[in-house]
Amino acid sequence: MSTIPNSIIEIKPHLNNSKVLREIGPIILATPSTFSSIPLAIEKVSAGFPSPAQDYIDRSIDMNEHLIKNEEATFIVRVASLSMINAGIDINDELIVDRSLDAKHGDIVIALIDDDFTVKRLMIDEKGKWLKAENPDFKNIYLQEGQELTVWGVVTFILKNTRRKS
Repeated sequence: MSTIPNSIIEIKPHLNNSKVLREIGPIILATPSTFSSIPLAIEKVSAGFPSPAQDYIDRSIDMNEHLIKNEEATFIVRVASLSMINAGIDINDELIVDRSLDAKHGDIVIALIDDDFTVKRLMIDEKGKWLKAENPDFKNIYLQEGQELTVWGVVTFILKNTRRKS
């Protein structure tokens, strides 16, 4: 898609609007410039009872290839609200967003409605498209007459630090 980089640049003026920054923070273009390989263990880790650990390494994963499928259509955005907390998305988490993907029912998306950006789950049903908040303290977004929903991209990964700060 040759128009993707220009579209990403066009987002930046919207983000300077303080009203827009309620839901998502600054956009960072994902431009991998180095090869980052991390070992992949042969054994899977149980989420139930612990199993004996084995130190066998199968291969390495290039994190750029693993996280970014389409470099020119990918950007990172930082979250600025708790509206998606029940989907595991917290304030200051970084979302990897791919603009080249077609959004489907149930995808978490970055959407633009009435000059406001938001991160929500895209729902498609017999009534049309609407955006679901993953926090009962926030309202779902149902389009009113004359409103237009523009999906800017599909969230593919959530980057977060799981280590507690001391």
